[in-house]
Amino acid sequence: MAEEDLDEIARLEGELFGAEAWSRDLLAAELEASRGSRADRRYIVVEGPDDPDGDTGLRAGLLGYAGLYHADGLTSADLLTIATIPAARGRGLASRMLTELVGTARRAGCPDVLLEVRQSNEVAQRLYTRHGFFPIGRRRRYYQAPPEDAVVMRLTLSPRLGPIGANEISRASSN
Repeated sequence: MAEEDLDEIARLEGELFGAEAWSRDLLAAELEASRGSRADRRYIVVEGPDDPDGDTGLRAGLLGYAGLYHADGLTSADLLTIATIPAARGRGLASRMLTELVGTARRAGCPDVLLEVRQSNEVAQRLYTRHGFFPIGRRRRYYQAPPEDAVVMRLTLSPRLGPIGANEISRASSN
């Protein structure tokens, strides 16, 4: 994601998420947090080529975007947003963006990736399930416009050590 993408992403946010859309200012702050040596976020965009014949039904420009908070592997990663324009849905774009961001979390050393999704968004839940995410809980009235619960989902990237596993590692390293 680059500065020149912000207006189009803000417009798409409004179309797709209505009152819950991120403002251009928030998007700019997120972009800033994804830059430099202390970056703890990654944003990606998918742009379509010009299609003069009209075969794909898509026009040139932004087709989708997604973002991940990874905290440099210090904690769980969070999928912050993922969206595609309606005309580009069903073409695997969200799946490819999700795969790319899960790879980012894995390379950062995050133990897992968490996300929230509207309870009614069964299409997104199926996408996440195909990628190995599973539901771990609900957040009551997480979404406000309209009010709706969020399903919290997790993808485990590396096994977490419980107290027994941690003790075994401590014993092995002291020998």
